[in-house]
Amino acid sequence: MSIIERFRLDNQVAIVTGGGRGIGRAIALAYAEAGADVVCAARTLADVEAVAAEIRAMGRRALALSCDVTDLAQLAAVVDATMKEFGRVTHLVNNAGGSGPNDPLKMPTAKFEEVFRFNVSSAYELTRLCVPHMRAAGGGNIVNISSGAARYAQPYFSAYGTAKAALSHLTRLLAHDFAPEVRVNAIAPGPIMTAALDRALPANMREGMIKNTPLKCLGVVEDISAAALYLASPASGWVTGKILEVDGGAESSVWPG
Repeated sequence: MSIIERFRLDNQVAIVTGGGRGIGRAIALAYAEAGADVVCAARTLADVEAVAAEIRAMGRRALALSCDVTDLAQLAAVVDATMKEFGRVTHLVNNAGGSGPNDPLKMPTAKFEEVFRFNVSSAYELTRLCVPHMRAAGGGNIVNISSGAARYAQPYFSAYGTAKAALSHLTRLLAHDFAPEVRVNAIAPGPIMTAALDRALPANMREGMIKNTPLKCLGVVEDISAAALYLASPASGWVTGKILEVDGGAESSVWPG
């Protein structure tokens, strides 16, 4: 197998959550370009239907599903629909998640637990549902999308930072539970210039973040999809339980103080 062929995902079937926009969309398209059939799941059906159409235009099969990852029944329905359509599951990307800054004196515990459920419990449940099918298919691969916030100490990120730190360590632990049949890794992105961030980010704040980033630019979604393809493909066949930091070289938060 040539080095380029080691990045192929031919005859594989991937589920990508949050697959309608931003990083999730980029990963779904990258996997399809590498040869995989892809299930795109997100809350907004129109978004994932548009991504599925792009995948079909590449000559790959695609399934678009509406899914709220905090609803366990909907997660089970995604896996059931995937098995019905494709007969197998080999790859999973737990991309859906997120949260804004929080004041720990104002965020009630119930809201804190919602952030944890959105970012961690959803990934745990979908992994639990997919791994038996991956083993039945002869092996599988899981990529979790964590965050640089998992390791930075910064104010007002106690909910999101804690959740992503939990997801990163869950990645390490599950890698040991499921080796050698299923590999489990994660990506910890720094600030990625998605359309949503672009709309929300004032120009002066963007300039400050760029200044604070060693590589002097913010990331783009393709930086993360390229990393996700590496971790999903035979190119990383001897890698499991690792967190790949894709953050422009930052060793602390780049948000302007």
